[in-house]
Amino acid sequence: MPRASVLLLEKIHPTADQGFEPADVSIHRVNAGLSEDEIIEEMERLPDGPIIVGIRSKTRITGRVIESVPRLIAIGAFCIGTDQIDLKTARARGVAVFNAPFSNTRSVAELVMAEVVILSRQIFPRSVAAHRGEWRKTVDGAHEVRGKTLGIVGYGHIGTQLSILAEAFGMKVLFFDIQKKLPLGNATPAATLDDLLGQSHFVTLHVPDTELTRGMIGKAEVSAMRPGAYLINASRGKVVDIGALRDALTSGHVSGAAIDVFPREPKGNDDGFETELQGLENVILTPHIGGSTLEAQAAIGHEVSAALVGYLNLGSTTSSVNMPKLEAPPPVSVANIPACRIINIHQNQPGVLSKINQVIAGSNVNIVGQSLRTLEDVGLLFIDIPLSVNDDKAGQLKTAIGSLGTSLRTRIVPL
Repeated sequence: MPRASVLLLEKIHPTADQGFEPADVSIHRVNAGLSEDEIIEEMERLPDGPIIVGIRSKTRITGRVIESVPRLIAIGAFCIGTDQIDLKTARARGVAVFNAPFSNTRSVAELVMAEVVILSRQIFPRSVAAHRGEWRKTVDGAHEVRGKTLGIVGYGHIGTQLSILAEAFGMKVLFFDIQKKLPLGNATPAATLDDLLGQSHFVTLHVPDTELTRGMIGKAEVSAMRPGAYLINASRGKVVDIGALRDALTSGHVSGAAIDVFPREPKGNDDGFETELQGLENVILTPHIGGSTLEAQAAIGHEVSAALVGYLNLGSTTSSVNMPKLEAPPPVSVANIPACRIINIHQNQPGVLSKINQVIAGSNVNIVGQSLRTLEDVGLLFIDIPLSVNDDKAGQLKTAIGSLGTSLRTRIVPL
């Protein structure tokens, strides 16, 4: 019988299946996004044992979904964002969440850089005119990007990649981030967001969806932009006040925009789409395709499946977005004898480790390896013991530790 069932939704790339192959799991696919009730029903139909779910951006894993399926041990977001997952409830229930923070960075950065050039050269409206049979051969409004300033809001994985590409085009790079970041190349940090907005010919957004970033580019921020500048948003739809942007575009204060993400997006390709920016020829609208390249999706399949397999096999959480970061190889002392690891996620309270060690000491079993990491409310503990995973005493220890009032989730894996 497979060790776990993996449910993959939304046409996740086949490289994910390859990543799961060594893990002895059964893979089940549904090539669409699912509602709360549908995803609960799909998980309840899976064979007995632990469940891992893989999604992209359309399926929401709500608190109700997490609480309805106790067998769910991990969630893989095969994308960068995790705002479609109730991270707080997942952590409270001991469900680890993983994403793909690296794999599609190049694809997004390339799209943004292409849009910078397209906006600067007025290519989009001239292409539309040509399709209508109009010949708009003129230099009016067309500029090189060399020597212009690109302002990057959010200097993370994508922002830094974009910074390198922009400098290769001869652009000056400013960036603003709420955390102190080491500049790459000749990029310069801006003291404030307003400073960046006032100096940049192009402003591009690369921030997550949080309470701090929702609506961060509103009427005041758009007004603070350099007259004639361009705005690009390939981050999250709720970051920009679309109405304020439209007003600035129609008034001419903002010369153009490229928007890839929206506050409300269709669930699928067969659903209609509306935005206040439709009909403006100086605006490029794309359907959330920043990371939608074959190369990115293949890399994401590898990245997230590898993280989930590491968690399933050894409890590794170094790339988890909601659990303490912990990774520990099997102890050398048990390399040639049967051994197992008890993985315990618990409430972070004083005395938890002492109680768990008392349980193990009372069973007269030696501990050959132990690792602990905590966050403000949750702790993750690895306990390596020289027993086969099928040994009755190992199972009894797992049950006893899992029965402690502070334990959220306890499982046992072979080493």
